[in-house]
Amino acid sequence: MKTLARGLRAALATGAILVSGGCATQVTRISPDQQIDLSGRWNDVDSRQVADAMVRQSFQAEYGPSWAMQFMQAHGGRKPTLIVGTIRNRSMEHIPVETFVRDIERAYLGSGQVQVVASADERQEVRDERVDQQDNASADTRARMGRERGAQYMLQGDISQITDREGGRRVVYYQVDMTLVDLETNAKTWTGQHKIKKIVEQPRFRL
Repeated sequence: MKTLARGLRAALATGAILVSGGCATQVTRISPDQQIDLSGRWNDVDSRQVADAMVRQSFQAEYGPSWAMQFMQAHGGRKPTLIVGTIRNRSMEHIPVETFVRDIERAYLGSGQVQVVASADERQEVRDERVDQQDNASADTRARMGRERGAQYMLQGDISQITDREGGRRVVYYQVDMTLVDLETNAKTWTGQHKIKKIVEQPRFRL
C-alpha cells in the first residue's frame, strides 16, 4: 500500500508539473508594423492607416490647387501652420484618441507641406519652462518670450462606429470624418472621410 501511495503521489506531482508547464505564458516579439487583428476592434494598424490616408486626402483637390498650395502661393512660399484639435470618439468602444492624434501629427510633419504646432496642454508646459528660464537661464541660452508660431488652421474630427451581429459573425464599420477650419474666418477649408469595414467570425465550439 505504501508503495502504491508513493507512486500515486509521484504521478500527481508529475501531472501538476506538466499542467503548469502547459499553462505557462508565452511571449513572442514581433515587428510593430506587422498587421494583427485579434478582436476586430480599432487597433494600432487602423490608427496609423487612417491617419496616413486622411492626411494624403487633405492635400488632394478636385479642382485647382489644394488649401496648402493656395496658402503658399498667397504667402510667398511660406508653409501653412496647423494644429490638431479635438478628435471625438463617438463609437461604443474605447479608442485611444491620443495615439491617433500623434499618428496624424506624424503624417503631416512627414509630408513636408505644413508645420504643426503643439496642443494647448503641450504649449502650457513649454510656456512654464520658458518663464522659468527667464529667471534661471543665462541670457544667451534662454528662450525668448512672444515668439510662438500661431496656427492658421485647426483639424477637428469624429470617429463613429456601427456594429451588426448575427450569431458568431459580426460586421464592424468605422467612419472617420475630419474638417480643416480656417482659424481666422471659421471657414471650412477641407472636409474628408475614411471608412473601415471588418468581418469578424468567432467559431462556436461543440462539446
